[in-house]
Amino acid sequence: MREMINEFKKFIARGNVIDLAVGIIIGTAFTAIVNALVQGIFMPVIGILISGVNFTDLKFVLKPAVGDVAEVAIAYGDFIQQIINFLIIAFVVFIMVKFINKLQKKQEECPAPAPAPAPVPPAPSEEAVLLTEIRDLLKENKN
Repeated sequence: MREMINEFKKFIARGNVIDLAVGIIIGTAFTAIVNALVQGIFMPVIGILISGVNFTDLKFVLKPAVGDVAEVAIAYGDFIQQIINFLIIAFVVFIMVKFINKLQKKQEECPAPAPAPAPVPPAPSEEAVLLTEIRDLLKENKN
């Protein structure tokens, strides 16, 4: 049991799982925003353009309501509404991805800052120069 818990901890701590969770949360929030955009802005305009027809009210009644028994109908208007929602959401996502790609391309095109020049080593001191000359003379005398 302990081994399974440790394996689960490793699985949860992996970057892919965390990235996926963040993506789902952001996607859910984004869906709410887009649905509000579609229902509050686009659908009223589309409704006016098609003479005030509300898509969700469109249906084909198979059997009308009788007393306490509800009607049996095919609600094709809701299907049309969901298709319109999907197309608008897909278009908004397309525009966002295009915008993000454009920003990333601009960042890639920006020249990287020039590297700092390598530090110049300090000139050797007089003692170091003198010791180098002495070393070189001793090498010559050995040969």
